[in-house]
Amino acid sequence: MSHVARKRFGQHFLTDRVSIDAIIDAIRPEAGDAMVEIGPGLGAMTLPLLDYVRPLTVIELDRDLAVRLRRNASLQVIEADVLTVDFPALAAAAGRRLRVVGNLPYNISTPILFHLLPCAEHIVDQHFMLQKEVVSRMAAEPGSKTYGRLSVMLQWRYDIESVLDIAPEAFDPPPKVQSAIVRMRPLPPMADVDAALLGELVTVAFSQRRKVLRNTLGRWLDERSFSGAFDLQRRAEEVTVGEYLGLCRDLVRVASQQV
Repeated sequence: MSHVARKRFGQHFLTDRVSIDAIIDAIRPEAGDAMVEIGPGLGAMTLPLLDYVRPLTVIELDRDLAVRLRRNASLQVIEADVLTVDFPALAAAAGRRLRVVGNLPYNISTPILFHLLPCAEHIVDQHFMLQKEVVSRMAAEPGSKTYGRLSVMLQWRYDIESVLDIAPEAFDPPPKVQSAIVRMRPLPPMADVDAALLGELVTVAFSQRRKVLRNTLGRWLDERSFSGAFDLQRRAEEVTVGEYLGLCRDLVRVASQQV
């Protein structure tokens, strides 16, 4: 029985063989990898991955698709919303860091990326199919119109690379947007960075991106009695990831001195 793509799950099934082969080549799976696929769908990427990796863990929310997937004895099927999955626990069970891949539902791609962010130390790399516009934002450089909160919050933990464009015609049904494969390699952890504080800081900075930071981040810093050196006569997109990290460290230092 054929499976009809469900709009509520944001399903667009990859069907083009050439595109699938190119994606597998980009991932470069190897025997022994602890690989997790998010949203395997009808198995377009799953079956080629099984040529290299067994067993393969897959996370699928759609009950009907999960039933199909369980028929393959080489698959460990987690029927759940990926936003509820404990990736560090999966890494602990595997005894090694994970390689995570998937054709992410475009309607919840950003929440998935942020769900995985605290798990970066348990991950070797991530290869995701995403809306090309989202990939552009993830990899954007300071000063560009696409550089924003997503850019900063991902780039401080990952080396991000757009590796492959995928045309809408490669899917059934075809999405109305261009797609791309992004490669994300975790960077060494920074023990001196408070991730929650950085997230709050960056959110405030980009809350009104047309205004200079004096009108947004400046007030937020004043509330924290911060008097350090930081140029607030710029817009949020003009500040590098390194500068946001430096400000976060300074804030932690100030807070520790006030205790």
